[in-house]
Amino acid sequence: MSNITTIVVAGAAGNLGGRIVKSIIKEGAAVRALVRTGTAKNKCEMLRKAGASVVEADFHDLKQIVKACAGASCVVSALAGLRDVIVDTQQILCEGSAEASVPRFIPSDFCADYTKWPQYENRTLDLRRDFSRNLDKAVIASTSILNGAFLDLLLGPFPAFNLEALTVTYWGDPDYKLEFTKLDDIAAFTALASLDASAVGTLRIVGERISARELAAVAQEVSGKRFKLIDAGSINKLSDTISRLQLAANPDDRELYPDWQLMMYMRTMFSGSAEVRPLDNDRYPNLHWTSARELLEARFAAVAR
Repeated sequence: MSNITTIVVAGAAGNLGGRIVKSIIKEGAAVRALVRTGTAKNKCEMLRKAGASVVEADFHDLKQIVKACAGASCVVSALAGLRDVIVDTQQILCEGSAEASVPRFIPSDFCADYTKWPQYENRTLDLRRDFSRNLDKAVIASTSILNGAFLDLLLGPFPAFNLEALTVTYWGDPDYKLEFTKLDDIAAFTALASLDASAVGTLRIVGERISARELAAVAQEVSGKRFKLIDAGSINKLSDTISRLQLAANPDDRELYPDWQLMMYMRTMFSGSAEVRPLDNDRYPNLHWTSARELLEARFAAVAR
């Protein structure tokens, strides 16, 4: 009988999910990659080549979820979507994990600290807050990981930073520190947390705190090109822009990150309403936290080749 720990990763075929799978395998655990029925064969094959076993399931079928999660020590959700996914589908996944007697569940949070701002102002955060209320009532222990924005977004598209236009845009204070964490670093931390039975509750990580002014300076130093710092106005003006974009949007649009949602995240970041503190970066001391400079150096080096 094998004593290898098994972790289930739901949404394993996605960008962050795939990275989490690889990070867990690197730590020596077995991964059961849980993907939706009908997931593209090439994505499933990539997961198998990484060393995971792949299980296709109907995420709306509780019995299938229970079967897929049986014997795991933790279920990690890396699902992405709107309310039907983040609240409804994750609820089934959570219930299935509990019914399968899995000790712990890690929801698909991976965002700014929505616990600091109870009112609705950012759809991405609001949906996760709504699900967290359900999770609080669940019989399964849980671990929420909050990490600010993805550092990888600086490579585009990102409203505050445009590599092609050589601009850094800000709202409010150009010296306010923005919070970022690279996807690979989030995956590495999540892998360790999934294997750490004591990691229960909310864990907060930030790989880089950098202001718009500092970001312009770093980008200029790394690229050798001048980056222009653009004042887009106040936070109130940004809120007016969001309202205008929402009014003009198609209410039936299922796009995950329409322009108004991207601007909501700008408001959250530049207002500091969901600042990630206190940090748990030192919980696993061997991790490396990628800086904006390192990310941009790698990007410009790749372009130069």
